[in-house]
Amino acid sequence: MKPATAPRQKDDMILLERLPFELDDGIAKRAKIGLIVLATDHTIEHEWRTIFHHLDGVALYQSRILNDDVVTAQSLRAMQSRITACAQLFTPGTPVDVVAYGCTSASIAIGEETVFEHIHAAQPAAHCTTPITAAFAAFKAFNANRIGVLTPYSAEVNKIVAKYIADRGVEVAVFGSFNEDRDSNVSRITPASIEKGVREIIKHAAVEAVFVSCTSVRLVEACKELEASLGIPLTSSNHAMAWHALRLAGVDDRLTRFGSLFELPLA
Repeated sequence: MKPATAPRQKDDMILLERLPFELDDGIAKRAKIGLIVLATDHTIEHEWRTIFHHLDGVALYQSRILNDDVVTAQSLRAMQSRITACAQLFTPGTPVDVVAYGCTSASIAIGEETVFEHIHAAQPAAHCTTPITAAFAAFKAFNANRIGVLTPYSAEVNKIVAKYIADRGVEVAVFGSFNEDRDSNVSRITPASIEKGVREIIKHAAVEAVFVSCTSVRLVEACKELEASLGIPLTSSNHAMAWHALRLAGVDDRLTRFGSLFELPLA
């Protein structure tokens, strides 16, 4: 360490310069994770902080992306050109380990690989995930090939989501929706309504897991209790993507308070 510079007198103030200091690994000694959040999303940051609060040395950095409150296929695809600029805002000069793009339906409408290309233009070394990428990883970890899906989306977006999942080899036995196209309203759907929706899903078909789609939906804090009551694995966009981002970053902590998925490694 260099010794402090001798005090200099400047008017009536004593100025101490080059005081000695030491460096450690900071708050991200285990992992740096960047999260791209929709400008209209009121939920994902709260749910991710609830999870990350229990992880020492894992840092979460957020960037917001402009989007429309009304969710349509066109408004979702309009975000494509903005992804790279948002990914550039995480800790400039210091790469992050994982970048997560926080929109399920946009990841489907744009395409996962296209999302990853835009992220890698700014963060070439980062692992990438989206809610739908994470959902498929969760289905694999659950060994679930026949699922139920609950969304808040309009019929137009639901068709895109259902086809995308089925085209990738996962059977959607039953698909339920609240058919609400405003993101700001989705964030206000009560957890009790989500639970009723999930229970309605499993009334109509035998499934091996349930996926609640949309990062504006609130489920993380209730997931473990509801999952235990249902007797089958349960996950959501925020829940699955937080787990996937952590596992991609090499963080293998078992966070049992958040349900069975957080006890599992990547399959």
